[in-house]
Amino acid sequence: MKTILKRYRAFIIASVAIGIFTVFNYRLGMKALSITAYSLKEMILVIPPIFVLLGLLDIWVPRETMIKFMGEGSGLKGVLLSIFIGSAAAGPLYGAFPVAAVFMKKGVKFSNILIFIGAWSTTKIPMLLFEAASLGTKFAITRLLIDIPGIIIIALILSALISEDEIKRIYSNAEKFNS
Repeated sequence: MKTILKRYRAFIIASVAIGIFTVFNYRLGMKALSITAYSLKEMILVIPPIFVLLGLLDIWVPRETMIKFMGEGSGLKGVLLSIFIGSAAAGPLYGAFPVAAVFMKKGVKFSNILIFIGAWSTTKIPMLLFEAASLGTKFAITRLLIDIPGIIIIALILSALISEDEIKRIYSNAEKFNS
């Protein structure tokens, strides 16, 4: 019972808070419930396909292949592949983290994982097309040309600042996630 309460404490605290909001301000409480329901619906529609694709990636792509193309010795090829996969991805940013965990399990270099997450969050192809149509091609290309080096620089700085022990711990946690 204690472990269940510990595991779901954030959910319990949020539920109590929404309940209190609803008692004192019915409209605010109902708005919070509406937003929560919308977010839950979105997650239910997005997460299962991501996990199916992760399962296929885990089974179909051998670890050696991932190491060759995105691992420690991958160089520029790993960086470009990380940017391409992140840019081609669909779905909200929270979908990137399970993919990153599978990448860790497959031996992908830490900086390439950070680049992948950065690309997922800022360089999506549909977003680029929308920007080009709405704000102009010049704006979209300029933003992309600024974002890509920024993502790479941030990933390299983070990789240099985080200790090997911490990176090993992160990879170990990813292994637990995928088990």
